[in-house]
Amino acid sequence: MNRDDFHKLAVLRAEEAELLLRHGFYVGAYYLVGYVVECALKACVAKQIKQYDFPDRDLVNRSYTHRLQKLLSVSGLKAALERDLVCDPALESNWAVVKDWTEQSRYLTSIAKPRAEDLYEAVMDKTNGVLAWLQRRW
Repeated sequence: MNRDDFHKLAVLRAEEAELLLRHGFYVGAYYLVGYVVECALKACVAKQIKQYDFPDRDLVNRSYTHRLQKLLSVSGLKAALERDLVCDPALESNWAVVKDWTEQSRYLTSIAKPRAEDLYEAVMDKTNGVLAWLQRRW
């Protein structure tokens, strides 16, 4: 997979999550919205690897995770996000909602509508959402 693949996956998962949310499938929407962020972070990781360069093995190994906090560190964007969180309370609020998502949510059988909507909005807000912030860096 390459950076463009992760861009496309992030957009596709966002569209799928919106459809699920709109039709009342809150568990699936919640799960997929987390993958939007994961794919966007992995696109940021891939940006670090230059064409024809042999990738750093440690970077590659650390990027094989679903943990958003770890991917943020691997992407090299942790310090930038921390700086922006101080200046942007809306982004800070959105990241607070997003940061604790885990792939283990795939095993949940119940997610309330407000929780799914909160995660979706925290990721998809066009101005201060986590995806918008990541898209400016991928």
